[in-house]
Amino acid sequence: MKTAMALFFILLFSTYSNALEHGEAKYTNNSLQVWNEDSKVWQSGEAFWLSFAQNQSGLTWPKSTTYPNYDDVKEFDTFLVELKQGTCLMQFFHSRWRLANDVQRWNDKFNDYSGCPYVFD
Repeated sequence: MKTAMALFFILLFSTYSNALEHGEAKYTNNSLQVWNEDSKVWQSGEAFWLSFAQNQSGLTWPKSTTYPNYDDVKEFDTFLVELKQGTCLMQFFHSRWRLANDVQRWNDKFNDYSGCPYVFD
């Protein structure tokens, strides 16, 4: 009985502790909300991106409609690309700009958020 009870509590607490992961995303009232484990808050997708960038010493390049000069960027540089459909956090990884979500693997909902679906059109 003690073993069964101990197993029950182990499963209960392991499930609870994994309930929210950093970058978990959901839509609330047609707005993407993302769990920021560092701040322990739900926040908008762009606020989450800016928080991530801040924890990496800030955006490497300012928000822009044009990409930074290729010769000036370094591995893991970040910037918010501005498109008519919205913004998308980009990260330079393995010699090219990628969606930050493709590098960080937060949640697939980011791939459809704001300007991200249109980045490579």
